[in-house]
Amino acid sequence: MRRTRATALMPREFFLTSGRGTSPTSPMNAFDKALMEAGIANCNLLLVSSIIPPKCRERRWKKLDVGTITPVVMAKAIGGPGETIGAGLAWAWEEGGRMGLVAEVEGHYDRRALISALDARIKEMAETRNFKIKDVKRRFEVMKVPQGVFGCVVVAMVFVL
Repeated sequence: MRRTRATALMPREFFLTSGRGTSPTSPMNAFDKALMEAGIANCNLLLVSSIIPPKCRERRWKKLDVGTITPVVMAKAIGGPGETIGAGLAWAWEEGGRMGLVAEVEGHYDRRALISALDARIKEMAETRNFKIKDVKRRFEVMKVPQGVFGCVVVAMVFVL
């Protein structure tokens, strides 16, 4: 079957991953370590907006080839010593299954505040589109950054083309 240009970039599957990293050198090194833990550091990440296409199914984690251009919806938070940082995604399908939504939250959040913000954002996204969502799922990371280092938490929805 020949793929057209319009369908060639339509994701068929997605998976969720997350990681944490610390570095005494820089926030970017902490970010790199968080991506390593998440298993996506050796990909070329392409940030995309928060829509799950129709018929795109959730799958288990998949190892991607080095250098793969990889569309992701990502939440990341970076902080300094003693700070609490959190990042998370909430995702849900429209009741009719026509599309899914992803909400991102990142910053200085503890677990409770992060969950509350995720729930509020995904709810408002559905209301804006005038539809109901079902079965909201969440994935998040929260960290109190140790003394003497920078910290990073990352959560990503990785689309597989």
